[in-house]
Amino acid sequence: MACSLARSHCAWVLALLVSTAGLAQSQPMVMASTTSTEQSGLFSHLLPAFKKASGLDVKVVALGTGQALDTARRGDADVVFVHDQAAEEKFVADGFGLKRQSVMYNDFVLIGPRADPAGARGRDIVAALAKVSTSNAAFVSRGDKSGTHAAELRFWKMANRFENKGSGYKECGCGMGPALNIAASTGAYVLADRATWLNFKNRADLAILVEGDKRLFNQYGVMVVNPAKHPHVKRADAQKFADWITSPAGQGVIADYKIGGEQLFFPNAGQ
Repeated sequence: MACSLARSHCAWVLALLVSTAGLAQSQPMVMASTTSTEQSGLFSHLLPAFKKASGLDVKVVALGTGQALDTARRGDADVVFVHDQAAEEKFVADGFGLKRQSVMYNDFVLIGPRADPAGARGRDIVAALAKVSTSNAAFVSRGDKSGTHAAELRFWKMANRFENKGSGYKECGCGMGPALNIAASTGAYVLADRATWLNFKNRADLAILVEGDKRLFNQYGVMVVNPAKHPHVKRADAQKFADWITSPAGQGVIADYKIGGEQLFFPNAGQ
């Protein structure tokens, strides 16, 4: 009887181990990405195509770029898809990413009240922010160490207004969608990526006031997390995503994503 019980117990333990191993293998790959790629609707268009091509599921953790990179540094993501090239290159140089690859680009735009009380309208983002600061106009900053926040801070520095952004400047510590909602409800200016703006429904009296400045260029990159830092990462699955998103097939899916006939992202892998 004791032998029978022992065999029964061993069989139960073995079944549990097999079940646990199967569960671990079935867990989706985790991608730390930006709020702009999610809130623009890109992933709803992109990930089903990747699933069809690879059979792999992807769990997206949408954060500001800085937080997404920190998530990957802790080993809580398998692949990173973000938009702050300087921070991405440091991530790789510090050994946390295997390689950085360009994927696509779009641009930033300055959004504000259609009446433009600060007189910021035009094609010069630096001059526009100087006017916003001087007039103490309401300005919503994401303040979340995202790629958009990093770009905004670069522009304030270019305008020599980094230390004095005006009394109307406020940080929300939030994603792009919430920042746009705050701007819409308070009549404030805000720097946004064009894709999220195009997918944003609650525009109220907001409009694009500054666009076309080459400094508003917004590049996105992908990186596989280095298994030498975190051996548990799903390197093979992550590499499949990086390879697909930079392939002609993945690049074509990006180019096909449009809202109202307007293309949101422009593929440029290999450039």
